[in-house]
Amino acid sequence: MNQYDVAIIGSGPGGYVAAIRCAQLGMKTALIEKYATLGGTCLNVGCIPSKALLDSSHHYEDAVKHFEEHGIDIPGEIKVNLEQMIARKQGVVDQTTKGIEFLMDKNKIDVYHGLGSFKDATHINIEKEDGTESIEAKNIIIATGSKPSSLPFVSIDKERVITSTEALKLKEVPKHLIVIGGGVIGLELGQVYKRLGSEVTVVEYMDRIIPGMDGALSKELTKVMKKQKVKFNLSHKVKSVERKGDEVIVKADDKKGEEVTLTGDYCLVSVGRRPYTEGLNLEAAGVKMDDRGRVEVNSHLQTNVSNIYAIGDVVKGAMLAHKAEEEGTMVAELLAGQKPHIDYNLIPGVVYTWPEVAAVGKTEEQLKEEGVEYKVGQFPMRALGRSRASMDLDGFVKILADKKTDEVLGVHMIGARCADLIAEGVTAMEFRASAEDISRMSHAHPTFAEAVKEAALAATDDRALHI
Repeated sequence: MNQYDVAIIGSGPGGYVAAIRCAQLGMKTALIEKYATLGGTCLNVGCIPSKALLDSSHHYEDAVKHFEEHGIDIPGEIKVNLEQMIARKQGVVDQTTKGIEFLMDKNKIDVYHGLGSFKDATHINIEKEDGTESIEAKNIIIATGSKPSSLPFVSIDKERVITSTEALKLKEVPKHLIVIGGGVIGLELGQVYKRLGSEVTVVEYMDRIIPGMDGALSKELTKVMKKQKVKFNLSHKVKSVERKGDEVIVKADDKKGEEVTLTGDYCLVSVGRRPYTEGLNLEAAGVKMDDRGRVEVNSHLQTNVSNIYAIGDVVKGAMLAHKAEEEGTMVAELLAGQKPHIDYNLIPGVVYTWPEVAAVGKTEEQLKEEGVEYKVGQFPMRALGRSRASMDLDGFVKILADKKTDEVLGVHMIGARCADLIAEGVTAMEFRASAEDISRMSHAHPTFAEAVKEAALAATDDRALHI
């Protein structure tokens, strides 16, 4: 039986990063993955493929709507080749997963393909195609991620009533895509197919989309996506989803309690994700779960069984790939006797629609609820020369700072390249910067990042220069 210092179940961003860090720190490491390819949801059916389709569909939309204005004339009709678009997406996925295999070899990590389950607290059975193998590990990290959630009365047939996984490999552009859920996944995939020619209707139970983010971001993204002809049915409670041949009928009650019926040819159910622990046999190791199906952990991500840890989507907190990576690194360093930490308030959130939406720290709603006195600095993207040059005029940057100390408490932005710009906000807050600190930093001109400086100036005695 092979013996290891640490074994990790699940090869998503949390699992494979934990494996690399453990190996870097001198531990003999095993990584167990039940699927044929490494990388988990993120690399195979999540972050990476969805971004590939978002980029491809963005190019198509630019060609159809904006090239002429840029002085680029394309003779003949511009057409969508969905098969090639999906093939390119798969090529990106294949290249990325092969990159993870390379990293495992480079770091001398043993990879086992098969379903890993606990035999006891230090032994794992791996069910492979050719039988079962067992390994022993002093420490074990559970990194099994999450699966798409559904509604109890909805039957996902993976053909017309689909999850994000199926939405990434459709054979045709839907005529009318009904999206249940106005969160990140639904909006991103909804925008992909809207660009390609679908009618898209988003049905959301809450009174606004991206409900976990700052209200101003939600309001602006709604406005922009309505301009893009996406329809929104907010404050609607879905009560039935029925397929009849090639039609899907969705019935919901609006906020007045009146029934609304929507008919489309595809329905994407994107109502969040749930921790995935099926088949782990946690009972055999004595590992406890909470009432929401998550593995219970302490502040060191340690379960009630001292040598077993859990990270990523399977534990409490935001279900984000980069959060899982930080947790994987933290556990590896704890096992090596180091003293790492994670500030969960500084884990950024991003929506990869266009314009992109990104945020870190506290929202205005949270600050009000906590009774914190704060000031706001906001700057519109359309006031930037760079925005006018690229025709990306929608959005703004908003900085929330403590009224007394000027410390930055939250950064919220919507606009071009905000997924990258938010790192400036994270950096500033990691170093406990004030709005004035950011306002005194030189920002290259012309760039989208100038909006961050201007918002900081606006928060510092209303000193924005370009509005």
